[in-house]
Amino acid sequence: MNYGNIKYYDIADGVGVRTTLFVSGCTHHCRDCFQPETWDFNFGEEFTEKEEDAIIASLKEGFVEGLTLLGGEPFEPENQRVLLPFLKRVREEAPGKSIWSYSGYTWEELNDPENRRCHTEDTLPMLKLLDVLVDGEFHTEEKNLGLRFRGSANQRVLDVQESLKKGEPVLSEYNEREKIK
Repeated sequence: MNYGNIKYYDIADGVGVRTTLFVSGCTHHCRDCFQPETWDFNFGEEFTEKEEDAIIASLKEGFVEGLTLLGGEPFEPENQRVLLPFLKRVREEAPGKSIWSYSGYTWEELNDPENRRCHTEDTLPMLKLLDVLVDGEFHTEEKNLGLRFRGSANQRVLDVQESLKKGEPVLSEYNEREKIK
């Protein structure tokens, strides 16, 4: 898997100060995507143990709240294969840190075993490691700069652990409709 960028001390892509990994590769190709260069699975650099180590070291900083996965698309099957063992490592070596992921796939698509576009043997184990999932493709016709943590009104900020318990999408406390002032 390749990655396009790693942002340390990011405050835009989740609650608190975060480390954000922008993975490469996305088949959604949303109109007006803010990072179309990340559609290419070969964009950027190879994600290696060196990058894993640096991210985990950053997460050990006391003021860093957690990790956010962006893209590209973290839930493309080829990215899941690399991200799953990395997320297990994050949980083990940086306990207590939150993990957020953005995905153009919806909760329903990710949990549909018939959906071979995104559902693999790694999908549920990967979801089990997340705290928050911002789901759904970006829709330019629903773009709303007043939304917190997402770009278009169709997207949801989900509490992954509650959603897994209930077997249906459960909105996170961070899904408020307007930015906090």
